[in-house]
Amino acid sequence: MSILISNIQRTKKPDQQRIRRDLDRALQLLGLQTSELSILFVGNRRMRDLNYRYRGLDKTTDVLSFPLTGGLTAGVPALLGDIVVCIPKALLQAQEYNVLFYEEVLRLLIHGLLHLVGYDHEKSPYQRARMEKKERELLDAIAEMD
Repeated sequence: MSILISNIQRTKKPDQQRIRRDLDRALQLLGLQTSELSILFVGNRRMRDLNYRYRGLDKTTDVLSFPLTGGLTAGVPALLGDIVVCIPKALLQAQEYNVLFYEEVLRLLIHGLLHLVGYDHEKSPYQRARMEKKERELLDAIAEMD
């Protein structure tokens, strides 16, 4: 499994070693041990640009996912895609939700990962509940591994 992490913002540097460990765990829990993905940490301006370019929304957002895989082939690592996280937004949300910064970043990464593997909370209330349940299950399982 390969996780490429890039950080192009200066607000706060996320713990890349811990992120890699916890995403490895999430991929294992999803049965995707041989998968590859990339993560990009950005600031507000870059996230707003990406959100406008790819979703037509001229505002920042907390996380975007860009799936790459069209299907899984036995024996070949799946290229899942890219997850982009807005660190200033994650900081604000951590304060708003009264959680640690790392916990919010991990929640956003798990949310993005679930989008990469086909979950979509915007399709229906059922899909939203399904995705939120899986997100919580993964976060709880990862926390228990510590």
